[in-house]
Amino acid sequence: MEIYKRTLPVALAIAFGLLTLAGLMFVPAVGDTLVSWAAFLAAVALILGVINLLGVHSRRLADGNLYSGLLVLSMLAVFGLAIADYFGFTDDAVGDVFRLVQAPLEMAMASLLAFFLLFAGVRMLKRQRSVWATLFIITVLILLIASTALPPFLSAIFDPLAEAINGVFVNAGMRGILIGVALGVVTVALRLLTGSERPYDK
Repeated sequence: MEIYKRTLPVALAIAFGLLTLAGLMFVPAVGDTLVSWAAFLAAVALILGVINLLGVHSRRLADGNLYSGLLVLSMLAVFGLAIADYFGFTDDAVGDVFRLVQAPLEMAMASLLAFFLLFAGVRMLKRQRSVWATLFIITVLILLIASTALPPFLSAIFDPLAEAINGVFVNAGMRGILIGVALGVVTVALRLLTGSERPYDK
């Protein structure tokens, strides 16, 4: 019985993985159906996670945590606006919240991240003066200076440098990362299909 409990999830995972792979390769309708089932299950899991988050912070609010209260109120307000959009009482209110609240917060965090990287580079240069640390500081300074409002004669110097860094080095690094991610996905998929990887047992 214990062996049956251990092997049944593995057999089901391998069977559905091979069925999805075969469907996407030979019978697109079957593959699309299984992928839509997976998307539906992911949406249900997301809803359950949001409900769990709401319950956890509601309990913390009862204990007097004001930040949890702010999160609960924000969640309920966005849910209410989504319902109002659905029934036609408001016109894209959730989109307005995203444009007026979420997007400015993300831009503020991104701008702080640039200064955190510069500060980390300075600290790294203090601890170990290497060629790579120096190149990191120089690159960050060039990109920060190029993103500001400069006089025309300075823009003619820094803009081509920033475009060269973004077009050559940044793109090369991003492509390398994406290739690594793709290889990792293929490896994990093969381990799942062969039963070597069993995240569903945990």
